[in-house]
Amino acid sequence: MIILASASPRREELLHLITDDFKVVVSGVDEDVQIEDAKKLVRFLAEKKAADVARSNPHDVVIGADTVVEAGGEIFGKPAGLADARRMIGAMSGQTHFVHTGICVIKGDVRVSKVCSTAVTFNTVGKEEIEYYLRTEDIMDKAGAYAIQGGAAKFISRIEGCFFNVVGLPVSTLYQLLQQFDLK
Repeated sequence: MIILASASPRREELLHLITDDFKVVVSGVDEDVQIEDAKKLVRFLAEKKAADVARSNPHDVVIGADTVVEAGGEIFGKPAGLADARRMIGAMSGQTHFVHTGICVIKGDVRVSKVCSTAVTFNTVGKEEIEYYLRTEDIMDKAGAYAIQGGAAKFISRIEGCFFNVVGLPVSTLYQLLQQFDLK
């Protein structure tokens, strides 16, 4: 059995592109950690989430994932409120930022992990556009306060790397990691 250790409906939807044979078991780990390197942070949290669920499911393949946005040297997770979301979108306006997703797959004593990074460039976004966006989009559960597959698509002029990584699960990278396990 494959288990997705994530509460994200987007990750669940994307995992269906690889297989329909999985279940979701949400990890209860504390994600409040002090790691200042974005790539190290997402790898650590992905491994922590997968390990937490794998302890109770030692014979299953467990997938953990974590995504953050890195803009101007700052790490953006999910916004703490509308003011935080406004600050994040403003900081990305007219700039290129990076979306990093850590993936960890565990089965028994075997653990593989990887970080996937995608560069995303925003057009300049005016204050009125940001306010309208924040009123019309559900952004509170999204790293960087945006969804590339949602209303923020109109802000994005360029991406370099995996589109699905920006959504929250780099499908091709995960598929390659899963190939290391004997799945039927």
